[in-house]
Amino acid sequence: MGAGENMDEGIERFGFGHGAGGDWRAVTLACAEQIKPPAGANLGFVYITDALAPDLGNITALLTETTGVDQWVGTTGIGVCATGREYFDEPAMAAMVGNFPEGSFGLFQQFGNDRADFLAGIGPWATKGDGYFALVHGDPRREELMEQVPELAAAAECFLVGGLASSQGTYASVAGSMAEGALSGVMFSDQVPVATGLSQGCSPIGPVHEVSQCENNIAIQIDGRPALEVFKEDIGEVLARDLQRVGGYIFAAFPVAGSDRADYMVRNLVGIDEAQNLLAIGAPLEEGDRIMFCRRDRQSAQDDLDRMLDDLTRRAAGPIKGAVYFTCLGRGANMFGAQSAELQAIQAKLGDVPLVGFACNGEISHNRVYSYTGVLSLFL
Repeated sequence: MGAGENMDEGIERFGFGHGAGGDWRAVTLACAEQIKPPAGANLGFVYITDALAPDLGNITALLTETTGVDQWVGTTGIGVCATGREYFDEPAMAAMVGNFPEGSFGLFQQFGNDRADFLAGIGPWATKGDGYFALVHGDPRREELMEQVPELAAAAECFLVGGLASSQGTYASVAGSMAEGALSGVMFSDQVPVATGLSQGCSPIGPVHEVSQCENNIAIQIDGRPALEVFKEDIGEVLARDLQRVGGYIFAAFPVAGSDRADYMVRNLVGIDEAQNLLAIGAPLEEGDRIMFCRRDRQSAQDDLDRMLDDLTRRAAGPIKGAVYFTCLGRGANMFGAQSAELQAIQAKLGDVPLVGFACNGEISHNRVYSYTGVLSLFL
């Protein structure tokens, strides 16, 4: 099935296209030519690589002209995702358009301080706390972002998915018009059925511990013992003898309290002080925090991706109209291998479902920001 084909078992799939090479106009037209909008298409998703970021406004205007869809949401990534394909280090884009029930979604350019006004601007169902699902994009340069993610989920009582923009130059996001806030996107009511899942890219290598003494992001004691001693025990004797080897391979992880499965947020190790047995984590610490250590491992990442895909297809239990995928910059070829192996694995499981997304600087699921994960959402 080609990029423009829409029908599957009686359900009209979303229209989508993707492509690379040339200036913004050439890439956009090549992408738009593939898109076959379903009847009543009223919302589009667009992801561009950072080479095209300065022209995102022009891109969405041209997509509106060629597809007839005037509401677009999207952002910038160092890489973009499409069905069975990932693009890096070149001007590229992936776009998808879908038809949603009238009044079932609302776009927002920024999440403001006045919660009542914000929700009223989304729709009457949002003011009642009936937000069901929101697809969001974050600007990693904005300090308030990390606080706004859980605040938005709580204010609208909805489940968030999304990612933080990534770029080697210009950052740009759109949500109806060009977005200006730390957090922007689109919120859906319960008229829009979805299934979403999260796949970890790191696997635990030891038990869950407790931070017993810390200062800012520096772990001084874990389980009442010098932090680095506990760390060395968990990573094993071979790595402990040469701590230079842990960079990019070993990480800290914080288990999510109350989770009904093994859910944890991975954070980088940013420093080791062997003289004082200290460990610096890329996140603020508090005494009593639960912490464990994990490794980035290709096979465990593949196994967890397969687990997520099996779970999602079981829960979808029927045709899928379209999909959006947010994957960490540290995944892709770095974790799964070349030739778009990660996206090929998803396509092998879902079939030729229209899929768009991007390589993130952090991934959003529920009300948290993750690292080294893949977040896949299916529109049903």
